[in-house]
Amino acid sequence: GGRGGGSGPLRVLVDMDGVLADFESAVLRGFRQRFPEEPRVELSARQGFSVREQYRSLREDLAAKVASVYESPGFFLALDPVPGALEAMQEMIHMQDTEVFICTSPLRKYEHCIVEKYQWVEKHLGPEFVERIILTRDKTIVSADLLFDDKDTIRGAEVNPSWEHILFTCCHNRHIQLQAPHRRLLSWADDWKAILESKR
Repeated sequence: GGRGGGSGPLRVLVDMDGVLADFESAVLRGFRQRFPEEPRVELSARQGFSVREQYRSLREDLAAKVASVYESPGFFLALDPVPGALEAMQEMIHMQDTEVFICTSPLRKYEHCIVEKYQWVEKHLGPEFVERIILTRDKTIVSADLLFDDKDTIRGAEVNPSWEHILFTCCHNRHIQLQAPHRRLLSWADDWKAILESKR
């Protein structure tokens, strides 16, 4: 068990890019369309959270080129939902004694990203989830029981965040060997409900 009885609802944070919205496929597709002659990183070869840094390691100037893909207007709004994500979120929001929030970090170059994240949530999940968006560069200061996120290491101002980080499997983190007690969710088809129940 987790927090003992009577401590209020279970609060769950769900990251957006790589967890709800398929960022990686869209970056690759956009890069291939925009720069067909350039070398690219296939999804099977993705390693490390930052797609920009991996392209930089191929060739210095490719970092700016791949960034131009995800910084372009319309990119975030057009992302496909991750399989099973929308259904899981609708189920979660209706679960008893459960609060679910979308916790997402905007790009530093935020011009299109922020408004399109809100539009994406409204389009795919509806207005009740727009009310549940937490936009922050630092997730460690947000108080919750669980955080589902594809970033392997989440650091910030709070050294001991209140949440347990569940690593959501994405192309760039597949190879990482997690040390116990760290847990992974393989996909939304995996048993996310058991993870929630383990915290009650």
